Amino acid sequence: MADVQPPPLRSLDDFLLCSARFATPDVRNLDRWNNRIINNLLYYQSNYFLCVLGFLLIVGYFEPFQLFTGMTVVTLLFTGFVWAAENQAPIRRFRRNHPTVSMLAILVASYLFISVLGGVAVFLFGIAFPILMVLIHASVRLRSLKNKLENKLESIGLKRTPMGILLEALGQEQEAGS
Repeated sequence: MADVQPPPLRSLDDFLLCSARFATPDVRNLDRWNNRIINNLLYYQSNYFLCVLGFLLIVGYFEPFQLFTGMTVVTLLFTGFVWAAENQAPIRRFRRNHPTVSMLAILVASYLFISVLGGVAVFLFGIAFPILMVLIHASVRLRSLKNKLENKLESIGLKRTPMGILLEALGQEQEAGS
Protein backbone atom coordinates (compact mmCIF):
# COMPACT_ATOMS: atom_id res chain seq x y z
CA MET A 1 0.00 0.00 0.00
CA ALA A 2 3.01 2.28 0.32
CA ASP A 3 3.25 2.73 -3.44
CA VAL A 4 -0.36 3.94 -3.79
CA GLN A 5 -0.49 7.51 -5.08
CA PRO A 6 -3.67 9.57 -5.04
CA PRO A 7 -4.17 11.09 -8.49
CA PRO A 8 -4.45 14.84 -8.95
CA LEU A 9 -7.78 16.61 -8.91
CA ARG A 10 -8.79 17.38 -12.50
CA SER A 11 -9.93 20.87 -13.34
CA LEU A 12 -13.64 21.66 -13.41
CA ASP A 13 -13.17 22.74 -17.03
CA ASP A 14 -11.81 19.29 -17.93
CA PHE A 15 -14.32 17.42 -15.75
CA LEU A 16 -17.59 19.13 -16.70
CA LEU A 17 -17.31 22.45 -18.47
CA CYS A 18 -15.97 23.82 -21.77
CA SER A 19 -13.20 21.40 -22.72
CA ALA A 20 -15.16 18.34 -21.59
CA ARG A 21 -16.55 16.31 -24.47
CA PHE A 22 -19.54 14.05 -23.96
CA ALA A 23 -21.19 11.50 -26.22
CA THR A 24 -23.66 8.71 -25.83
CA PRO A 25 -21.83 5.38 -25.54
CA ASP A 26 -22.23 2.74 -28.21
CA VAL A 27 -24.38 0.20 -26.37
CA ARG A 28 -23.84 -2.34 -29.15
CA ASN A 29 -20.13 -2.54 -28.33
CA LEU A 30 -20.09 -3.43 -24.62
CA ASP A 31 -16.31 -3.96 -24.49
CA ARG A 32 -15.63 -0.44 -25.71
CA TRP A 33 -18.24 1.03 -23.34
CA ASN A 34 -16.74 -0.90 -20.41
CA ASN A 35 -13.27 0.31 -21.42
CA ARG A 36 -14.48 3.94 -21.45
CA ILE A 37 -16.06 3.60 -17.99
CA ILE A 38 -12.99 1.97 -16.42
CA ASN A 39 -10.56 4.46 -17.90
CA ASN A 40 -12.69 7.45 -16.87
CA LEU A 41 -13.01 5.98 -13.36
CA LEU A 42 -9.23 5.80 -13.17
CA TYR A 43 -8.61 9.26 -14.62
CA TYR A 44 -11.28 11.24 -12.73
CA GLN A 45 -11.21 9.26 -9.49
CA SER A 46 -10.30 12.26 -7.31
CA ASN A 47 -13.16 14.29 -8.79
CA TYR A 48 -15.57 11.39 -8.33
CA PHE A 49 -14.41 10.92 -4.75
CA LEU A 50 -15.07 14.59 -3.95
CA CYS A 51 -18.53 14.48 -5.58
CA VAL A 52 -19.54 11.34 -3.67
CA LEU A 53 -18.08 12.72 -0.44
CA GLY A 54 -20.00 15.99 -0.85
CA PHE A 55 -23.27 14.16 -1.44
CA LEU A 56 -22.61 11.84 1.51
CA LEU A 57 -21.94 14.84 3.76
CA ILE A 58 -25.26 16.39 2.75
CA VAL A 59 -27.16 13.15 3.37
CA GLY A 60 -25.16 12.52 6.55
CA TYR A 61 -26.19 15.90 7.86
CA PHE A 62 -29.87 14.97 7.63
CA GLU A 63 -29.70 11.23 8.44
CA PRO A 64 -26.36 10.47 10.14
CA PHE A 65 -27.29 7.19 11.86
CA GLN A 66 -28.94 5.61 8.83
CA LEU A 67 -26.07 6.70 6.57
CA PHE A 68 -23.51 5.25 8.96
CA THR A 69 -25.47 1.99 9.18
CA GLY A 70 -25.76 1.79 5.41
CA MET A 71 -22.07 2.50 4.81
CA THR A 72 -21.09 -0.07 7.43
CA VAL A 73 -23.22 -2.79 5.85
CA VAL A 74 -21.98 -2.08 2.33
CA THR A 75 -18.35 -1.95 3.47
CA LEU A 76 -18.64 -5.23 5.37
CA LEU A 77 -20.36 -6.99 2.45
CA PHE A 78 -17.83 -5.65 -0.07
CA THR A 79 -14.91 -6.64 2.15
CA GLY A 80 -16.41 -10.08 2.70
CA PHE A 81 -16.91 -10.55 -1.03
CA VAL A 82 -13.33 -9.53 -1.84
CA TRP A 83 -11.97 -11.82 0.90
CA ALA A 84 -14.09 -14.73 -0.34
CA ALA A 85 -13.06 -14.09 -3.95
CA GLU A 86 -9.39 -14.12 -3.01
CA ASN A 87 -9.61 -17.26 -0.87
CA GLN A 88 -12.23 -19.37 -2.69
CA ALA A 89 -11.45 -20.48 -6.27
CA PRO A 90 -15.09 -20.86 -7.46
CA ILE A 91 -15.98 -17.36 -6.24
CA ARG A 92 -12.79 -15.97 -7.82
CA ARG A 93 -13.72 -17.52 -11.19
CA PHE A 94 -17.28 -16.21 -10.93
CA ARG A 95 -15.99 -12.70 -10.13
CA ARG A 96 -13.66 -12.71 -13.14
CA ASN A 97 -16.25 -14.14 -15.54
CA HIS A 98 -19.23 -12.08 -14.31
CA PRO A 99 -18.01 -8.76 -12.80
CA THR A 100 -21.33 -6.95 -13.33
CA VAL A 101 -23.33 -9.72 -11.67
CA SER A 102 -20.84 -9.75 -8.79
CA MET A 103 -21.24 -6.02 -8.21
CA LEU A 104 -25.02 -6.27 -8.44
CA ALA A 105 -24.97 -9.14 -5.92
CA ILE A 106 -23.09 -6.91 -3.46
CA LEU A 107 -25.56 -4.06 -3.97
CA VAL A 108 -28.63 -6.33 -3.68
CA ALA A 109 -27.28 -8.01 -0.55
CA SER A 110 -26.53 -4.58 0.90
CA TYR A 111 -30.04 -3.41 0.07
CA LEU A 112 -31.58 -6.46 1.75
CA PHE A 113 -29.52 -6.05 4.91
CA ILE A 114 -30.20 -2.33 5.10
CA SER A 115 -33.92 -2.78 4.50
CA VAL A 116 -33.98 -5.08 7.49
CA LEU A 117 -32.22 -2.34 9.46
CA GLY A 118 -34.57 0.39 8.17
CA GLY A 119 -32.16 2.57 6.21
CA VAL A 120 -33.44 1.93 2.68
CA ALA A 121 -34.04 5.54 1.67
CA VAL A 122 -30.71 6.69 3.06
CA PHE A 123 -28.92 3.90 1.23
CA LEU A 124 -30.64 4.67 -2.06
CA PHE A 125 -30.00 8.41 -1.95
CA GLY A 126 -26.80 8.48 0.10
CA ILE A 127 -24.81 5.73 -1.53
CA ALA A 128 -26.45 4.44 -4.72
CA PHE A 129 -27.34 7.84 -6.24
CA PRO A 130 -23.77 9.21 -6.20
CA ILE A 131 -22.48 5.91 -7.61
CA LEU A 132 -25.08 6.15 -10.37
CA MET A 133 -24.00 9.72 -11.18
CA VAL A 134 -20.34 8.64 -11.31
CA LEU A 135 -21.16 5.76 -13.67
CA ILE A 136 -23.26 8.00 -15.92
CA HIS A 137 -20.45 10.58 -16.16
CA ALA A 138 -17.86 7.85 -16.79
CA SER A 139 -20.11 6.41 -19.51
CA VAL A 140 -20.67 9.60 -21.48
CA ARG A 141 -17.33 11.43 -20.96
CA LEU A 142 -15.05 10.99 -23.96
CA ARG A 143 -11.41 10.32 -23.20
CA SER A 144 -8.64 12.79 -23.98
CA LEU A 145 -5.01 12.10 -24.88
CA LYS A 146 -3.93 12.98 -21.32
CA ASN A 147 -6.56 10.57 -19.97
CA LYS A 148 -5.21 7.75 -22.16
CA LEU A 149 -1.60 8.42 -21.12
CA GLU A 150 -2.42 8.46 -17.39
CA ASN A 151 -4.40 5.22 -17.71
CA LYS A 152 -1.55 3.53 -19.57
CA LEU A 153 0.82 4.42 -16.70
CA GLU A 154 -1.70 2.91 -14.26
CA SER A 155 -2.14 -0.27 -16.32
CA ILE A 156 1.59 -1.01 -16.64
CA GLY A 157 2.06 -0.55 -12.91
CA LEU A 158 4.15 2.61 -12.82
CA LYS A 159 1.43 4.29 -10.77
CA ARG A 160 -0.99 2.65 -8.33
CA THR A 161 -4.10 4.56 -7.39
CA PRO A 162 -7.02 3.81 -5.04
CA MET A 163 -9.44 3.32 -7.96
CA GLY A 164 -6.97 0.98 -9.65
CA ILE A 165 -6.86 -1.12 -6.49
CA LEU A 166 -10.68 -1.10 -6.25
CA LEU A 167 -11.08 -2.14 -9.90
CA GLU A 168 -8.50 -4.87 -9.37
CA ALA A 169 -10.48 -6.14 -6.36
CA LEU A 170 -13.58 -6.26 -8.58
CA GLY A 171 -11.75 -8.30 -11.20
CA GLN A 172 -11.44 -5.50 -13.76
CA GLU A 173 -7.66 -5.11 -13.81
CA GLN A 174 -7.30 -6.77 -17.22
CA GLU A 175 -9.63 -4.13 -18.68
CA ALA A 176 -7.89 -1.06 -17.28
CA GLY A 177 -5.72 0.83 -19.69
CA SER A 178 -6.62 -1.19 -22.77
